[in-house]
Amino acid sequence: MKIHEYQAKELFREYGIPVQDQAVITDAGEAEAAAQRLGGFVVVKAQVLVGGRGKAGGVKLAKTAADAAQHARAILGMDIKGETVEKVLIAPAADILKEYYVGLIMDRTTKKIILMVTKEGGVDIEELAVTNPDAIIKFPIDIVQGIDEAALAAVLKDVFERQPLIDQAAETVRILYRLFVEKDATLVEINPYALVDENTLAALDAKMNFDDNALYKHDDVEAMKNAEEYSQDEIDAKEYGLSFVSMDGEIGCIVNGAGLAMATMDIVKLFGGNPANFLDVGGSSNPEKVLQAIRIILRNPKVKAILINIFGGITRCDDIARGIIMATDQIDISVPLVIRLVGTNQKEGRALLEEKGFAVGDDLSEAVRKVVALHKGAQA
Repeated sequence: MKIHEYQAKELFREYGIPVQDQAVITDAGEAEAAAQRLGGFVVVKAQVLVGGRGKAGGVKLAKTAADAAQHARAILGMDIKGETVEKVLIAPAADILKEYYVGLIMDRTTKKIILMVTKEGGVDIEELAVTNPDAIIKFPIDIVQGIDEAALAAVLKDVFERQPLIDQAAETVRILYRLFVEKDATLVEINPYALVDENTLAALDAKMNFDDNALYKHDDVEAMKNAEEYSQDEIDAKEYGLSFVSMDGEIGCIVNGAGLAMATMDIVKLFGGNPANFLDVGGSSNPEKVLQAIRIILRNPKVKAILINIFGGITRCDDIARGIIMATDQIDISVPLVIRLVGTNQKEGRALLEEKGFAVGDDLSEAVRKVVALHKGAQA
């Protein structure tokens, strides 16, 4: 889960990282008063859940409150990488002497949290990683042992050089690490982490992502969820206990188990098709979930065929079959269904479906070849 800059700054403030005063507005008519309250000389920043706001014209410096209102009018409603700007952040402009970057990210390969820090802040870290990777210092933190303070001090000395700045940066890293761990984050970053006078560093931007699977532990983070991050299909799927992610293909996929779902999408690609979604019905044997899964997939006008791939363990094949039959009774299914049903109660499940005229197979490769051929036939 992603949150906006202003929301991340609220968490920073709560944990003790100094951030500027700010105002968040949704109506350009509010911008002038907000800018006046913040000193008149301000920055107006689009609040969207993608990077590259500055390059897209979504970050503007305003020398007067009237300029701030003008910029807010231009930015609100702007399209940035497919997201419409519905909110802008107004904050006091800072006299930046130098820009740094400080961030923490989870490395699942090493099972450590990686601190990334560089003197070259203010640019996309992904771009810097490609153009000048040696400029980024990566410092692994063992999640059991915590921060090695002596090693951290040595790393920060290479970047910040002077002791007052090293001390401030070290304290910021400690707080960011605590925030990262306590809130089950997957990314925390400050870019730019700016030198605003000779001896003062400030977080002029903030970014945080969180592990969706841990949100149940954090009501405050859950409350920050932004509707624009999720499609209506994804919102509805969660309500019905389905794991669903929209994709760009034409073959709808209904599978039980995340691993099998990923493997199914790989095989669809292998045989020349493109999956329209990831959808895991989970281990439950609830026919209603299958009905809702089919209903959600059929909302996508690009879908030309649906593959149902069930390897029943906890999930019972006869309950999956009942869900498919419920769907055909309640929904006009205008695309072909290809069904592979193996596992618990597979004989009962197949009998139910065959009685309704469905062909049911047990070979996954054969099922995928068939659904790809049906999709391509629909395109012809």
